[in-house]
Amino acid sequence: MTFFSEENRLLAREIIGRYPKRRSAMIPLLHVAQAQAGWVSPEAMVEIAELVDTTPAEVLGTCSFYEMFKREPVGKYLVNICATMSCALAGAAELMEHAEERLGVRAGGTTPDGLFTLASAECQAACTEAPCLQVNYRYRYRVDAESFDQLVDDLAAGALDGEIPPHGVTARIRQRIPADRAVGAVPPEEVNEEPVWLAVADGVSS
Repeated sequence: MTFFSEENRLLAREIIGRYPKRRSAMIPLLHVAQAQAGWVSPEAMVEIAELVDTTPAEVLGTCSFYEMFKREPVGKYLVNICATMSCALAGAAELMEHAEERLGVRAGGTTPDGLFTLASAECQAACTEAPCLQVNYRYRYRVDAESFDQLVDDLAAGALDGEIPPHGVTARIRQRIPADRAVGAVPPEEVNEEPVWLAVADGVSS
């Protein structure tokens, strides 16, 4: 029994074909796995290892390095509230306290209906818009208790489905590269000339 759906297994093979070395497709395949299930299971990592000709341990090492990959189930909506300096000074702790009370879970927890996972996050690079949060890595700025409650209501009602997809979905438009537009990448050991961008123009190196 395989983890990937037939559609995603075909997609995985397409993605692998873009790279001169199969292992280079590991991170894109982790995204595909998370988009399918909402998280990356051990079964998914085993199958990815088989597809890219490496070990499950190496896939786990890559998966566990990146915060964006979740190795246990999370809610449909992952709510990350920034807790770093600018947000902290602008009321992030109070916002987190309100969020915990509104959702009925502590940071790190998931609501019983599986809809929301609440988490604390490090700097989200929106310091001028503090306090900020992300829902499935889509930003919300200058959030207060009232706007947080409205956000939760809208998400629960499906009012933001066109804007915020379920956790794990990274893009709505899947990249497709026609064969005649491929870059023609080859394994490093087979490269025997300078890259195009190092070509000398008019006798002067660019």
